[in-house]
Amino acid sequence: MPRHFLSLNDLARDELEALIQRAIELKSMLKRDEIYQPFKNKTLGMIFNKSSTRTRVSFEVGMSHFGGSSIFLSPRDTQLGRGEPIEDTARVLSSMVDLIMIRTYSQQDLVTFAKYSKVPVINALTDFNHPCQLLADIQTFFEHKGDITGKTVAWIGDGNNMCHSWMNASRLLGFALNVAVPAGYEPDSSLNHPNVHFFKTPQDAATNAELVVTDVWASMGQERESKDREQAFAGFQVDSALLQYAAKDAIFMHCLPAHRGEEVSAEVIDGSQSVVWDEAENRLHAQKALMEFLLDSVNPIRMLREIDLQGDG
Repeated sequence: MPRHFLSLNDLARDELEALIQRAIELKSMLKRDEIYQPFKNKTLGMIFNKSSTRTRVSFEVGMSHFGGSSIFLSPRDTQLGRGEPIEDTARVLSSMVDLIMIRTYSQQDLVTFAKYSKVPVINALTDFNHPCQLLADIQTFFEHKGDITGKTVAWIGDGNNMCHSWMNASRLLGFALNVAVPAGYEPDSSLNHPNVHFFKTPQDAATNAELVVTDVWASMGQERESKDREQAFAGFQVDSALLQYAAKDAIFMHCLPAHRGEEVSAEVIDGSQSVVWDEAENRLHAQKALMEFLLDSVNPIRMLREIDLQGDG
């Protein structure tokens, strides 16, 4: 059976930590202009039912760096857009490509596709979670602040797919996640665990946090709710006043695209505490590590253990 990545829960803690370290190493290799192409004659199929900038570019460039190729497939380009069953598309597409990533609305559609796929399937975003973004976010935290275990992260805003993924990451990596969302916009309670703490105000959630994170108030498919959401989320903007409650050296993240003046002020996202551009770039490196792991060209955990053994010598 192929190894899928449908949520962070598909990884054990040591696997997630190894992926982050491998992503950092792949980033360093690229900066040194090292050519590393383990994916020659490998093809990634990319199904996009939701538009994207960072997801599409990072996966395509990642495959190119690895010596492979990628195929972009939108509903206009496939029979999925004309009602072909997901099961049929999964069987056919997975017989021709080596790896498939899907960016869509329904988590259940993704699960169904993976069930009938002969090759690894990657969740590149659903309405329920966004695990690829969390790989990049955790990598960025490691690069700027060190190990995230035992730290405090504040989530401010909508209890959406990004919030869900941060909840999964908190359980896996052992950090506190302080959540402040407006009433009626809470995350799925099935993801609650002892590391997640809920607060009524953004100020309480942000207190002493090493990282403050937010996302847009209305995601794709929620445009008709924009006016209602603007009213509900009033007071949940991440601005300089809110960051004063966080740790002095706290950093700010946002998965982008951002709406300055809504969920985040321009002075924060463009300020010295913002790491959003590193975070965006790290989608490339983290996803390269993920694809490498899933195709088992290199086993990151084995590699790290070998490095540790060499260091012990």
